[in-house]
Amino acid sequence: QQIAFAAKFGALEVHPFAPHKPGHPEVLAITHDRERPGKENTWHSDVTWRLEPSLGSILRSIEIPPVGGDTLFADMYAAYEGLSDTVKAKIEGRTAIHDFAFFRKGLRKAGKSEAEIEAYNKKFPPAEHPVVRTHPETGRKGIYVNAAFTQNIVGLEADESASLLKHLYAQAAIPEYQCRFRWSVNALAFWDNRCV
Repeated sequence: QQIAFAAKFGALEVHPFAPHKPGHPEVLAITHDRERPGKENTWHSDVTWRLEPSLGSILRSIEIPPVGGDTLFADMYAAYEGLSDTVKAKIEGRTAIHDFAFFRKGLRKAGKSEAEIEAYNKKFPPAEHPVVRTHPETGRKGIYVNAAFTQNIVGLEADESASLLKHLYAQAAIPEYQCRFRWSVNALAFWDNRCV
């Protein structure tokens, strides 16, 4: 049912690095337990390291922990609108490099050879996206960088880029710009990666 629902919004993608449900490569299997603690606690928008990132993502809970496990979403429209005019001017028209370095470390840890990793590097080269993205349907501007995949802002010295990115990441973490999704069994969350 989840696959049929998701397919109504466009072609489904297969994540090249994440574990998937057997027989259904387009369904990621996210499991957290003592042997596999969660690693998704870095603010991110899904797969921004792709040349054409996903429109959206759908997550369904099958089992939930007795305590915690909430998912937070950052409204990147509101985060952008909350920036000072000075910061808006600094980032307007700029682009940033996004890369799957986060997964590359995991591939090495999982025993992938350097040749296999190089094949992934060729298949998924670093992507350059606007720091401020205008949503193609709403026309609204939103911040489009994240701590998991954004490497640097093009055209800035490393220190200035790092400082500005740190500021933008902190902006996304302001509670007033967030939505907390509290899971229940079989709950479904569907979000637009172009603005969270």
